[in-house]
Amino acid sequence: MTEHILSLIVAAPFVAALILLFLPPKQLGLIRFTAAIGAFVSLVLSLYVAFLYNSQAGGLQLAEVYPLVPSLGIELRLAVDGWGVSLLILTGVIIFAGVLASTSLADRAKEFFVLLLVLVAGVFGVFVSQDLFVFFLFYEIAVLPMYLLIGIWGSSHKVTEAGPLRFVWKWFDIGGREYAAMKLTLMLLVGSAFILVGLLALYFSAGAGTFDMAVLAKAHYPRSLQLWAFVLFWLGFGSLAGVFPFHTWSPDGHASAPTAVSMLHAGVLMKLGAFGVMRIGMMMLPDGARFWAPVVGAVAVVNVVYGALSALSQKDLKYIIAYSSVSHMGVVMLGAATLTQSGWNGAIYQMFAHGIMTGLFFALVGHIYERAHSREVAKMGGFATVMPGVAAFFTLAGLSSLGLPGTAGFVAEFLVFAGAWQSPQAWWSLFGVLGAFVTAVYVLRVSRAVFFGEGPSPHFHDLRDARRVEWAPLWILGGTLLLCGIWPRLLLDFIDPATSSYLRLVVAVAGGQP
Repeated sequence: MTEHILSLIVAAPFVAALILLFLPPKQLGLIRFTAAIGAFVSLVLSLYVAFLYNSQAGGLQLAEVYPLVPSLGIELRLAVDGWGVSLLILTGVIIFAGVLASTSLADRAKEFFVLLLVLVAGVFGVFVSQDLFVFFLFYEIAVLPMYLLIGIWGSSHKVTEAGPLRFVWKWFDIGGREYAAMKLTLMLLVGSAFILVGLLALYFSAGAGTFDMAVLAKAHYPRSLQLWAFVLFWLGFGSLAGVFPFHTWSPDGHASAPTAVSMLHAGVLMKLGAFGVMRIGMMMLPDGARFWAPVVGAVAVVNVVYGALSALSQKDLKYIIAYSSVSHMGVVMLGAATLTQSGWNGAIYQMFAHGIMTGLFFALVGHIYERAHSREVAKMGGFATVMPGVAAFFTLAGLSSLGLPGTAGFVAEFLVFAGAWQSPQAWWSLFGVLGAFVTAVYVLRVSRAVFFGEGPSPHFHDLRDARRVEWAPLWILGGTLLLCGIWPRLLLDFIDPATSSYLRLVVAVAGGQP
């Protein structure tokens, strides 16, 4: 089994989705159980990959190669490195927790879980693909189902009209789920067009007749090509990573998506974008990466501060977490832009830490919304008296978000800020810390407003704490946050060797020290 373990990880959710197609739509319990088994198999196999992976040897391991289109050099080439091991575990944890959190879904549940599992199969495929064309195909499989998942099962909400163009808000149905789904899809498709142009440029310029990423990474590309192709990859993948100003689809998508989709959306999908920038843009175009690094870092700083200030001004719980994700993804891109060992380690660790933290946040917000039937912070208060468990886990997620020592968020942000300080643009770290300070303000304010103080109001008559299976995703995600905060070597032993080898290659090819 070990020689095919990566293909099994990708195939498990796909097979579960196929089985769901043949189940009766009214068998909700069997449908949820099948989806949970498919997600659980991928999670267990991802953990087994971590057990099999030799972190001391590093490099790509557990390789599998299956020819697809030999005439064009396209192969299903799978392998995993230390970065991939960490992100496989992240994806496995989030999808399993997301399926368990979807307890209240009743309308067309079979179709929902089919699309959700197909999406996550694409995510797994991205993290293990070593063929650039197949990488792109898996990337599209991971992105496109979002349109249906939000457009059909999402929710609409009222957004107050504001700004000089407020008269057109009704025309576009701003706040509606169809608007959010279409906006997300169109913006990400434009980004995909940029990526496609970039990968074709690498393929033809290399002249090797293959999409093998290892071969393409060693090819010599003209500096002029590297400069414009890197921008294509940065903007193309960065649109999914929430890079400013192409982040605007993200808050609307988060706010309209159902709970499990929000968890995957913020917890995993946004990481595909940042992973693509680092694994494709920076690894294959080192001269372009070094040239544009100051711009990438400056934009990342804008992401960090702008996202935090935007979250501070929101009144809807989901929008607060959505803009918080924009800020935290800025931390990821900031770490990538430093081109330092600490910065890159922190960027990958932040992908993991933020994925788990925001998955926990959205699971809790879904729980609150199902009981309170509202996401307006101003209407809430004193919820901790009737849902103490939810309050405790929300506080834990918030403490990781603001970077409290002992949580995974602290490890990630410390590494990124240390890397920023070591870079030529040391001032980046000052704005990074400012973003963390603003994060602490809105996290503590929201926690106090929702769970403490006076209340709850009598009209919140359905409030209750989590029960039975509802506890499972909370304990899984919360426990992971603490485990990776207290024992960071658990992930860094995988991440650091990969970072060291990749960064050495980038610096050697580009010439000079970062």
